[in-house]
Amino acid sequence: MIIPVKWSDEGVQMLDQRLLPTEEKWLTLKSYTEVADGIREMVVRGAPAIGVSAAYGIALGVKNFVGTNIADLEEEFDYIAETLGKTRPTAVNLFWAIDRMRRVFQANKSKSISEIKQILIAESKDIHEEDIESQRMIAEYGGELLEDNSTVLTHCNAGALATGGVWGTALGVIRGAVNQGKTIAVIADETRPYLQGSRLTAWELLQDNIPVTLITDNMSGHLMKKGRVQAVVVGSDRIAANGDVANKIGTYMVAVLAKQHDIPFYVAAPLSTVDLMCPTGEEIPIEERDIREITHIKDIQLAPEGISVNNYAFDVTPNEFVTAIITEKGVARAPYTESLRKMFED
Repeated sequence: MIIPVKWSDEGVQMLDQRLLPTEEKWLTLKSYTEVADGIREMVVRGAPAIGVSAAYGIALGVKNFVGTNIADLEEEFDYIAETLGKTRPTAVNLFWAIDRMRRVFQANKSKSISEIKQILIAESKDIHEEDIESQRMIAEYGGELLEDNSTVLTHCNAGALATGGVWGTALGVIRGAVNQGKTIAVIADETRPYLQGSRLTAWELLQDNIPVTLITDNMSGHLMKKGRVQAVVVGSDRIAANGDVANKIGTYMVAVLAKQHDIPFYVAAPLSTVDLMCPTGEEIPIEERDIREITHIKDIQLAPEGISVNNYAFDVTPNEFVTAIITEKGVARAPYTESLRKMFED
């Protein structure tokens, strides 16, 4: 059972995903600034996991507060939240978790500082437990959509490593189908430039003895044309109100290819990833990362010095390419403006 982030009395524990698959190393982060660095530097990654980590970061920061004045604690809380909020702009779960922790803090300001500390620790743990339960439901609903004896293509890593743990979102759908007795094989895009597919997805599926074949990102169209892909399942870092989906760079190309070959393209994500305040994908901020992720692999230089580089971490897939969005409340289909909003009302 993979759980990439945990609360402990010593601090927030994170499995350092930068070192996988060759090394499994746990870090104990003892301050909220270390948690923020862990999110920013991709010790932990994946929208749900970022949300859980942010909640733990706030709880840790408040736990470490040494003052006696509630006004000072509120000022510190705001600074902690601001620091964590600046780490990864695309993943809406980050802001969802921060806002939830802020509401709990505001609702309990009249209590003692020691009580507030314990309440926020408990709330962060609840967020983690609820995330795992939502994954279980995504796995159940999504597993029903996959056909027996089929091969599923996935892009990036949307497994247990990208969430609070155990199931995952896209890989949760696959695990759900396997649990329902279906025979499922997986094709994993390597997912340049950070190689989450080759380093993380392949590692996770091997842990579960689920057959997985690794391919380069530019190979998926060829395999679709050959009839080797029966479905595509991906995760998401933010879903707009109209069903436009932000996910790891390269997802849009996979979705276009899937539509061309009449292959269902499923997105698996908890409702905390759905941003009803964001009308379309055009309003989703797209993170740009260090160009060394493209020009180098570790310390090995791949590109000429001084070359101009774009390193967009995400792209947006328009809703017309999305067959269905799988959430813990069920499966949403077009028109997504109606079906997604209804899930928040139920």
